[in-house]
Amino acid sequence: MRHNKHHSSLGVTREHRAAMLSNLGASLIKHSRIETTLTKARALRPFIEKIITKAKKAAAASEKKDAIHLRRLALRDLRDESAVTLLFNEKVKQFEKRSGGYTRIYKLGPQRISDAAEMALIEFVGAEDPGYKHRGGAKKAKKSGGKKTSVKAETAAPAAAAAPAADPAQEAPKAEGEAKS
Repeated sequence: MRHNKHHSSLGVTREHRAAMLSNLGASLIKHSRIETTLTKARALRPFIEKIITKAKKAAAASEKKDAIHLRRLALRDLRDESAVTLLFNEKVKQFEKRSGGYTRIYKLGPQRISDAAEMALIEFVGAEDPGYKHRGGAKKAKKSGGKKTSVKAETAAPAAAAAPAADPAQEAPKAEGEAKS
């Protein structure tokens, strides 16, 4: 069975993957922006965002023991004490007003020459960055039952409903005049 194997394996062992993500995460925290392959950037995003969430919870913790526990959990995954200290003491302030989406990935144009890997730039999103606006009406509600209407009928019906109702007495002479000619 494939339970709990939804993450990208990156073609290495579990231990190597954990070490690689730890090193990438520490570099991202220290430099705020790193260049890596697209696959590694996509694997790094959920890893680092979970650590940032722990830092935010630690900053908001009412008791010191809770903050220390969250710091130790982050240190278990990140394995770099200076990066964890930097994140928990300084960088967490820039994420306080964000409810998620702490990183952004940019695809870089040319591929790496040696192995033609797609390159990407992963960086932290600033607190002042609004991000993309949510389009609330993007999903259409399903119609219940009945036949499907054609596109022409849907566009014609609102146009007819929007037009003011004409007086039937005025339309009748036009029809008679057309019939005479």
